[in-house]
Amino acid sequence: MDVLDLRRLRLLRELSVRGTLSAVAAAAGYTPSAVSQQLDVLAREVGTPLLTKAGRGVRLTDAGQRLVQHAEVLLSADEAARADLHQLTRALGQLRGTVRAAGLQSAARHLLVPAVAALSVDHPHVEVHLTEAELEQALPGLQLGSLDLCVCDEYDGQPRPRPAGLRSDVVLREPLRLVLPLSHPLAANDTPVELSSLADQPWVSAPSGTGHHQLVLAACRSRGGFDPTIRHHASDAEVHLDLVRHARAVTLLPTLSLPHADPTLAIREIAGPPMHRTLLLITRASAASPAVTAFVAAVRHAATRPFGEVTSG
Repeated sequence: MDVLDLRRLRLLRELSVRGTLSAVAAAAGYTPSAVSQQLDVLAREVGTPLLTKAGRGVRLTDAGQRLVQHAEVLLSADEAARADLHQLTRALGQLRGTVRAAGLQSAARHLLVPAVAALSVDHPHVEVHLTEAELEQALPGLQLGSLDLCVCDEYDGQPRPRPAGLRSDVVLREPLRLVLPLSHPLAANDTPVELSSLADQPWVSAPSGTGHHQLVLAACRSRGGFDPTIRHHASDAEVHLDLVRHARAVTLLPTLSLPHADPTLAIREIAGPPMHRTLLLITRASAASPAVTAFVAAVRHAATRPFGEVTSG
């Protein structure tokens, strides 16, 4: 048997998780035919078929599934070896390496970008690759090793999945606020607002199926006793704010997504017990390289900075 190529083993493991050659190709930056050719080479190296036809696609044979189990061990060992060598390099005073980070928009702006800036000064030989992405998009990369960390959000009563092999740590917990147009009658005084008084208002939420969409539904139902009319859907908090300003919609947003001063908005507390969003730092449970450890420390430091007192009309 030839020496097994870790890159081909990684492709096989990707296929076991993603399910199709086209999905593996998209994740790895190859064409589906190139992925198929590499897996054919791997099958010749081990001397047994690893894939079999399944309709229009393929599936792993028993040997392929067994090899995926060995691939997990070998790839984890490869990652541990790299982390150990990076640690030795750091001990010699030369922190180097690559960090691949992802996060949702508000976390990317306020936590990840400042962390990139800090590392460029403190550790100029560390290269950071940053991608704006939600947890659902980032999970395969985290599990398969193409991403080192992700910052995602979690709303009260709506826990995120905790897949095996990943670690979740709280990096920031922030209150949610109600955002109204300044001309709204309930904006006349700076007192907490009962959600029941907004039953006839148009609402903005993130797209259906997201945590924010579920938050708006759950908050209006549990605290207001109504199903909100969600007229607008947007992932970008700035779009939410523009719809409040110009379309007289209302929304719920965490403080990190709010402007520090805006005379066109009324930002109010929600009547009842406080509601929160938690930002989670997701990493693999295996040993992290010193470069990743340094970046995580920079993210945590960014989360301790004051983001300014949110003010409005």
